[in-house]
Parts: sequence; structure tokens; C-alpha cells
Amino acid sequence: MSATARQDDGQLHMPPCGEHTVPLRFGALGGPVGVGWQEGTLTRAAELEALCVCMEQRHLHTQGRVLCGAVRRHLDAARDAAGLGKSHLRRLFLVLRSGPLMERAMSNLDAVEAHLLNLEPAADVLGQMPCLLRHVQCHLHPNDPRRQEFERLARRLGIGGIDPLPQITTEPSRADQIRMVEDDRRRIVAIVRGASSAALREQVRLRSFRNIVVTTTVLMTLLAIGLAITGLTSPQLVPMCFVPEESGSAMVVCPNAQSRPFAPLSGNPEPDALEMDDMIGETVRPADLLVIELVGLTAAAVAAAAAIRGLKGSSERYGLPVALAALKLPMGAITAFLGLLLLRGQFVPGLGALDTSAQIVAWALVFGYGQQLFTRLVDQQGQVVLENVRGADKRETGTSSD
Repeated sequence: MSATARQDDGQLHMPPCGEHTVPLRFGALGGPVGVGWQEGTLTRAAELEALCVCMEQRHLHTQGRVLCGAVRRHLDAARDAAGLGKSHLRRLFLVLRSGPLMERAMSNLDAVEAHLLNLEPAADVLGQMPCLLRHVQCHLHPNDPRRQEFERLARRLGIGGIDPLPQITTEPSRADQIRMVEDDRRRIVAIVRGASSAALREQVRLRSFRNIVVTTTVLMTLLAIGLAITGLTSPQLVPMCFVPEESGSAMVVCPNAQSRPFAPLSGNPEPDALEMDDMIGETVRPADLLVIELVGLTAAAVAAAAAIRGLKGSSERYGLPVALAALKLPMGAITAFLGLLLLRGQFVPGLGALDTSAQIVAWALVFGYGQQLFTRLVDQQGQVVLENVRGADKRETGTSSD
């Protein structure tokens, strides 16, 4: 390795900005690390570092040295966010709080790209204009004045896919294109940086929505577990039992057992009511509520599997479709319990007491699958959030594809 570059612990230490000697080779990229976005950060940081080295050999003035130093600081921050050089325990901690770290890595890499656009020759920036145009169109709204200004510049440059301005009858020469890019460099960098900031805000909104879904799933799961524990410890507190009457007699029907027939409520109600409470106490089982929740959870799992066909998927790394599917499971258990509670309270007109244990389980299945009525709205909102993250895998209506 050249004497001007040294490598310690896999890290490449470049010579100070302004030295003419180019390092013979780069150090190791680092890693492997535990999460995909961390690997992408390390790869992108190495690529941008190579570009920075090339720019150093061209820019020996004060501004160039300052920007090169800023680039290195941002690259160090991005690599640190990716967990490079950390202990295994530290890396696990970084993975658990990956949201802010991902923002740190993305924002620093965006800053590096903006600095390099200021350093690169105008001819190189001109070659990147189609990619920059696509980046701006992906993340800025069509009515955004920054996007409109960038598209006007692309028209003047004759970039493919953008209709030329009416007053421009011939495509400008390459020398004219380079001159226009040099004159508008600051504007180009500012607009591209704004598009990168908008892309980061889209990721923040996506992660925020995902966190809300995950938090709701955890709370609903704890509630379902609490109900199951309540049923196991105090089965008579909320019995999932019905008292159908037929041929002058009544019986208590629970999810796991049913009582012997006894006289219906007539004549003197208080003794009959006490007798019915005793019969419910004898018939109810600790596992009744647990069975209801398990049946509702199973039905919700079937609904989640069926809903997969409507998911478009996403290249984003936050796993929102998985979080939406997981929300259905505790919701199925809760809706099965609440639905039977409404039936037991005769809330539904015209629907009498259930006659057998099989009917109770069947209705739990129906109510468990019925959670789709509620979670479907959450699924739709999740898909809207995903579509608002206008990445390279989304073609925007009204714009030409590249």
C-alpha cells in the first residue's frame, strides 16, 4: 500500500486533501453487519469515498479542501451509524434502535452526494442529469416549484423524456449544456438536496406508521393474554355461556361443556336465578375463554393469509406488510370475545341463545374472521403510506419512465 494511505482495523485513512498521490488500493469495506440497510450504507460510503478521492486530485483550492473534509466527516458518521467496528453487543443495540440510525446514515450520505455535486466538473454533473431528474420527480410533488424549476432546466438541456421548451427549436451543443450546468450548479444541488430530504421524510412517515401498528399489536396482544389469564383464574367472572330454553326446560351451554336441563325462569324468579348462577358455575370451565380466543386467532390467521394476495409489497426495509398481518391475530382473538359477549347480552335483535357448544365455537370463528372489517381500513392506510414513498420501484402517473 502507498505510504500516503494506511489501514488500521480495516479502516482506510486517506491522505490529507490536496496531496497529489493517489492511494494504490482501498481498505476493506467492513462488515458483514446484521441488517441489509447497514450493508447498503457501507457499500455506498465506499463508493462515495472513491469519488471523493478522485475529486481531491482535481480541486486543490480552499473550497475543494473544505468540501473534501466535510465529505469524510459525513462518511465517518454514516459508517458509525451502520455499526462498523462495534462489538457484538453494541451491534445488537444498534439493530434494536435502527430507525434513528438509518436516518443518520441516509442523511449523511445525502449530504456527501450534495458535496460531490459541488466538486464534480460540470461535464460529470451533466451526465448525471437524467438520474437526478428521476430522483427529483420521484420525491417532489408535481406542483412543487423546485421540481418545476428542475424540469425547466432539463428541458433547456434537452434531457430525454422531457419535452423541450417552445422557444427552443434546436438542441443545445454540449459546450452550451456544460455552461448551463455550471451556471445553474448551485440551483441543481439545492433542488437535489431538497428531493433527498423529502425522501428521508417519506421514510420517517413510513417508520412512524409502522411503529404505531407495532405498538397497537403489542397492546392488543397483552389485552388478549390478560383476558385469557382472567378466564383461567376466574372463569365465572365473564362466562362465555348461553341458556337456551326448549320444551319447558333450560340448560347452560358453554364452549367446553353443557349442564343438565333444569326448570326455566318462571314463577319465583330469585330462586331460579340463583339456580341458574349455580348451574353456570358448575358448567363453566377455565379454558372456555382461552378456546374462544384461540379460535378467533385461528380465523384471523386465515384472514391474514388471504389478505396477502392484495399486498403489493415494497422495497422499503421497515416490514410494514408484516406488521399489518401481525395486527390481525390479536384483533381476531379480541373480536371473537367481544362478539360472543354481545350475543350473550342479546345485543343483536332476533338472535337467540346458542344451543350447543359447537355453535359457540362456530360464532367465535365468524367473529374472529370478522376482524377484517376493522383491519381492512388499516391495511388500506398502510398501502397509501407505502405508495407515498415514491422509490425507484414506483412509476408515477403522468411522468415518463426511464
